[in-house]
Amino acid sequence: MKPEKVRKLGIIADSHDNMDLLGEAVDLFEREKVDLVLHAGDFMSPLTADPLSDLQADLVGVFGNNDGDKLFLRRRFEEEGVGRIEPGPHRLELGERTVLLMHEPRLLEVVESSSVPDLIVYGHTHEVVVREDQPLVVNPGEVGGWLTGRSTVGLVDLKEMEVEIKDITG
Repeated sequence: MKPEKVRKLGIIADSHDNMDLLGEAVDLFEREKVDLVLHAGDFMSPLTADPLSDLQADLVGVFGNNDGDKLFLRRRFEEEGVGRIEPGPHRLELGERTVLLMHEPRLLEVVESSSVPDLIVYGHTHEVVVREDQPLVVNPGEVGGWLTGRSTVGLVDLKEMEVEIKDITG
């Protein structure tokens, strides 16, 4: 992945081992031709590498509070070429844009008020949040669908700084 070539992001969080819905999210990201997928944590187990390995785009994630064996999770993703998982918060430079990826929104207000990143992505709450201020703040909700009964992902156009939330299932 060349950071300056990343225009369209797929945003995902809180998959919680729901392999079927992860597979549907991957299909949606492929149809939308995203350049990079960001996972805001709570993969759960290394088994999530299976559906995510079908991504054509690169994947960068951060650990969540419910991720189990972090060492094996990280190793499986890296060794199988699925992507990389970092401790959060994790900062990415994507061309002219700076993205902050985290799971828990504990520092959200402090970071948000600093206006340093262009985009802040987080998970943990399982609720969709889009704040179109500067910085742009996105929680794509939960792809797992366990808590809300709704499975969602986000799409972000980095050039236009526009967000679209997509339902995986009705």
